[in-house]
Amino acid sequence: MLSNACKYAIRAMIYLASRQSEDVKVNIRDISAEVDSPEPFTAKIMQALSKQGFVSSLKGPTGGFYLETKQAETTLLEIVKAIDGTQVLDGCGLGLKTCSDAHPCPIHQEYSHVRQHFNDMLENNTIIGLAQAMHGSNSVLKNILTI
Repeated sequence: MLSNACKYAIRAMIYLASRQSEDVKVNIRDISAEVDSPEPFTAKIMQALSKQGFVSSLKGPTGGFYLETKQAETTLLEIVKAIDGTQVLDGCGLGLKTCSDAHPCPIHQEYSHVRQHFNDMLENNTIIGLAQAMHGSNSVLKNILTI
């Protein structure tokens, strides 16, 4: 359902949140390795997240990306909307442009429940919440989101 860019963005932010207490700036190479994303693609995603205010960055030899407290409270829904737009959240399950309540596709009713559950899950989960849930568990960031 989510684009690779969106999945990598979420993973990168979770990784930064997990490093938040260390008060460090994380470089692209480390983020890329941790989230299992190609480095140039990761750089592009991180620049987009920074421009939109989801992450902070510092240039220079000791620079990198980091999250401020407020940024760590970002919901998955906010990230999905910023990276993938709203089509994944309110579009037709079959990808039909003319599907609506008035003119439904064959799976319209069933898919509306799936879509609502997905929206609720995205809205109720924050980056810091996912990072904390991972702490002390056997989860690894490379496998946390297989949406």
